[in-house]
Amino acid sequence: MQGERENSGRPTTGDDDVPGRLALAVGRLNRRIRSATGDLSHGQLSALSTIVRRGPLRPSEIAAIELVAAPTITRVVSDLEARGLVERTPDPADGRSFFVSGTQAGSDLLLAARSDRARAVAAILAELDPEDVAALRAALPALEQAAQTRPT
Repeated sequence: MQGERENSGRPTTGDDDVPGRLALAVGRLNRRIRSATGDLSHGQLSALSTIVRRGPLRPSEIAAIELVAAPTITRVVSDLEARGLVERTPDPADGRSFFVSGTQAGSDLLLAARSDRARAVAAILAELDPEDVAALRAALPALEQAAQTRPT
């Protein structure tokens, strides 16, 4: 049994390789629905969603929520701003800082992308047996917890 495990103690082969199998499945599903993101990368769409839902936010707050480095969020915010999807406003308490808010165009694109992604996922689910769809439904709370996206 030790031959099937790395030093971390987690399974690395066979049906019990939950981490590897989940990573592969999530990656492939993401690629299948990626074209339905309103011409934004997954990171841009996720950041836009955070900004629209929770904004206005400082870039450091966005980076913490998105679990990315500050330079990454700086690039993402700059690109979203260049597309007219977010806007910056000065922080009245700190002249060196600013807040990022979603624009109407950003909210509209986010709604359209969510709708497109939902249709893409619905098409994928339609390919499955009802038992598999039920198993996915049952797994949703755990997946949402793992992704830190559980609805509030």
